[in-house]
Amino acid sequence: MTVTLGIIHTSPATLDLFPGLIRAQVPDVRIVNILDDSILPELRDNGGRLEAVLPRWAGYCRAAKDQGARLLFNACSSIGALGAVVAPQIGIPIVRVDAAMAREAVRRGRRVGVIATLPTTLHPTTALVEETAQAEGGAVEVEAVLVDGAYDALMAGDREEHDQRVADALGALVARSDVVVLAQASMARVVPALAEGERSKVLASPPFAVADVIAALRRIG
Repeated sequence: MTVTLGIIHTSPATLDLFPGLIRAQVPDVRIVNILDDSILPELRDNGGRLEAVLPRWAGYCRAAKDQGARLLFNACSSIGALGAVVAPQIGIPIVRVDAAMAREAVRRGRRVGVIATLPTTLHPTTALVEETAQAEGGAVEVEAVLVDGAYDALMAGDREEHDQRVADALGALVARSDVVVLAQASMARVVPALAEGERSKVLASPPFAVADVIAALRRIG
């Protein structure tokens, strides 16, 4: 039986990325995509108050369920915490995009770097790493780095400036960390520019999240 997966996006950057990665391993999955690209700007303006966007995000989850979704995938780290609130309300599981990456990070080392271009993503991802370490009985030292100016450059269409700022900050953070977590999947494209030894210390959410989603789909189907 074909299983329907609902993916809730807050950026066009993930709209093709995640369905493509998932279908590569589960070709017959039916995917319902819902995109609201106003959420991140709103969180940026309101200081990251998730309660302001919770009602409409919950509405998107219900809409996906109404279209047959038996599993939901929250594709945005900034609102990762909303899944735990909404899942019990709608009665279907919600996979968090950065959960598996956080588990891998705390297994790899004590000094964990977290890097982001948006404060609304930096703080939730940092908290998730710390909570994951506590849940698994480990202790970590988390260094959170916000790449100033990178997000503004990206919004202005200057991808080269964005990538250079991220690469510079990432290289410095890798040098003083056991493992570094990219808080936003869109940052992963700068990783190939790093030296081979540095690349192995950097984690991006897509492969870990997709593995989580596929495991959940197979449990359901």
